Amino acid sequence: MAERPKVKLELTTDDKVLEIIGWIFIIIIWSLTIANYSSLPETIPTHYNAAGKADGFGEKTTILFLPLIATILFVGLTILNKFPHIFNYPVNITKENALRQYTNASKLIRYLKVIIVIVFSFIAFKTIQNANRKADGLGNWFLPLFFGLVFIPLVYFIIKSIKTK
Repeated sequence: MAERPKVKLELTTDDKVLEIIGWIFIIIIWSLTIANYSSLPETIPTHYNAAGKADGFGEKTTILFLPLIATILFVGLTILNKFPHIFNYPVNITKENALRQYTNASKLIRYLKVIIVIVFSFIAFKTIQNANRKADGLGNWFLPLFFGLVFIPLVYFIIKSIKTK
């Protein structure tokens, strides 16, 4: 494989807004979890089935995994996004198309990391509600919505990448 060009991407206003939204949700998920931790019962839902119903239970300390994993994924994807030349692309990367392809892929990663943090925040919120018997599951619409939020933009950005060879 030929050495791909390395291009420094400038953040657009939209990119900056997505970054800010992501960091706000990191703060929200940690605040929500810490603020509600002491009021949680000793056993809380730890897993939900495809219908959104709790089907696994564990110690309340497991609630801390949600903000921790969300933060690790968000920060990891933020770091990865600084190296778009190492991503996989559906087209050959050249000097001529590198900027367009890297920008497109970087926007996809930025969007996905925000969706991940929002979804984890929602799961933490609903887990707290479920543990305190104020809700019953995530809702049967959760899984289709999650897949839509992830795969529709993924398909869009892949098609855009192929069209902008």
